Amino acid sequence: MTGSAGDAAPSAARPGGAGSTSSAGLPSFRSGQLRDPQLAAALRTLELTVRRRLDGVLHGEHLGLIPGPGTEPGDAREYQPGDDVRQMDWSVTARTTHPHVRQSVADRELETWMVIDLSASLDFGTVGAEKRDLAVAAAAAVTHLTSGGGNRIGAIVATGERTVRIPARGGRLHAQAMLRTIATTPHAPDGVRGDLRGAIESLRRPQRRRGLAVVISDFLGPLDWERSLRAIAGRHDVLGVEVLDPRDLELPDLGDVVLHDPETGRTREFHTTPELRADFAAAAQAHRRAVEQTLHGCGSSVLSLRTDRDWIADVVRFVAARRHSYGARVNRVPRR
Repeated sequence: MTGSAGDAAPSAARPGGAGSTSSAGLPSFRSGQLRDPQLAAALRTLELTVRRRLDGVLHGEHLGLIPGPGTEPGDAREYQPGDDVRQMDWSVTARTTHPHVRQSVADRELETWMVIDLSASLDFGTVGAEKRDLAVAAAAAVTHLTSGGGNRIGAIVATGERTVRIPARGGRLHAQAMLRTIATTPHAPDGVRGDLRGAIESLRRPQRRRGLAVVISDFLGPLDWERSLRAIAGRHDVLGVEVLDPRDLELPDLGDVVLHDPETGRTREFHTTPELRADFAAAAQAHRRAVEQTLHGCGSSVLSLRTDRDWIADVVRFVAARRHSYGARVNRVPRR
């Protein structure tokens, strides 16, 4: 077997049609059409799930993907009569023994752009939902976490066969329409390779105001997007969202299996010996390490989601960690 472990996926393990869910209640968009009542119901379920579970744990606008509700913290200074006591910086006050407030620097409205990879390799899943469903769910979570306060969000959806560009706008109606468009993007035909590099490169033209760039993909193809993402990261905050299925990482002990690569159209039959399974797992882990190192090397944060895990819990943990890290940074001031 050549290439990364993600080059092939067991075609026999593809899940059924609409209505299947993962353990986290992830709706399926496999058969969704724009006017399909099942699609509308699935999108409503997804929106409610995201809003209830994220808002129940993470409070405040933007919820941690970006700093602060419409403002970004500035330097701490000593309290003066008339200052808003809600801006008291108790950490600095305790360290200096003098009352301090945290100044706020007016923040521009945030513009977020998502690059969503819906190439053929994402039309696969073995635990009730496809990676494509998880990519749509990740897009919904990012939308919820960055919307509000006049912020705008847009998307570039790439299948390898076509690229759909959704202009950045604000408001809930736009967000809902954008997610419908993402969920109903036609599937790429068998044998069509994805082009993640081209999708990321399209973010550079035209030049956009500084903001947040989010790349959602399984990252199973070649890492030829590094240079493009590094250029994006020079101007924008960058987040990579990795969506995976367990079979991307290991082969089950099933004896004879047929593996099909949807992006090349190649099909091969294998006998899953212990040696083959070990080689597959090792290749998969090596590729994942390379992806993570490349993303970090480009200055990107990394959020990993899997079809066999509670994806919203993973989002919550990621955002909470970012909040904690950001809070630790803004509380560092020179000691007197």
